[in-house]
Amino acid sequence: MNLQKSFADETKGALYVVPTPIGNLEDITYRAVKILRSADLIAAEDTRNTKKLLNHFEISTHLISYHEHNKSSRENQLLERIDKGELIALVSDAGMPAISDPGYEIVQAAIERNQHVVVLPGANAALCGLVGSGLPTGEFYFYGFLPRKKKDKAEELNRLKRLHASLLFYESPYRIKDTLKAIQEQLGSRRVVIARELTKRFEEYVRGTIEELILWAEENEMRGEFVIIVEGQNEAMEDDEDTVWWDDLSIVEHVDHYIEEKGFSSKEAIKQVAIDRSIPKRDVYQNYHIK
Repeated sequence: MNLQKSFADETKGALYVVPTPIGNLEDITYRAVKILRSADLIAAEDTRNTKKLLNHFEISTHLISYHEHNKSSRENQLLERIDKGELIALVSDAGMPAISDPGYEIVQAAIERNQHVVVLPGANAALCGLVGSGLPTGEFYFYGFLPRKKKDKAEELNRLKRLHASLLFYESPYRIKDTLKAIQEQLGSRRVVIARELTKRFEEYVRGTIEELILWAEENEMRGEFVIIVEGQNEAMEDDEDTVWWDDLSIVEHVDHYIEEKGFSSKEAIKQVAIDRSIPKRDVYQNYHIK
């Protein structure tokens, strides 16, 4: 058990998790500026990006890098400074550290050393996108970036398809088209919203069916960072699962579809058919290889 009274002993060092604007610099909070100014050190995902932010607000606190490639070696150095009573501010390039950005590991390590971890509220692209989407907000599931490989992406979407919660994904402009197509293939026809360049000058929401959004993406140049918000499964969709697209296909035809239409290897196709039909992979293998 770990009980933290964050401000009971102000002489004790602490790790401050400080969200930064996701686009519009005016979204930073007064408290965030105060912490960044008073901290002994700022650990930043990219010191070049953070330096621009600090210069804008005339903050001269010393910077040190803390990112995906050096977090293991840097962690103990930062925690030792907290042990000495220093205040370390952790920031990422934009938004909340540890949410699809480095940060989780050092937060966990600080807690294990009985150090204080203080998280400031602030900008977050996923929640902005969800609220602006018009889709249900009562229950939602944040995933972040889906896997890059086609088969892994399909498996993850298939795992999520029965959730009733709105689904939140991040995506880059280079993979947005493929991801929308994967959502259609695995989740079927649903309401989907794309939120692009949130808080920036070219902020844009595109709301419609997955079919409409795929067409939109094909007809427009994809720029900026995207949040994808997908409608959760409802009762009508559950009823539709009784008549899935592969219902009239044999197992062999089902496997051949993935090989011929999607470019899967036979191994990948067999695995996906097993997922689709919720049957053991060996059963699909045996059916397919005795055709």
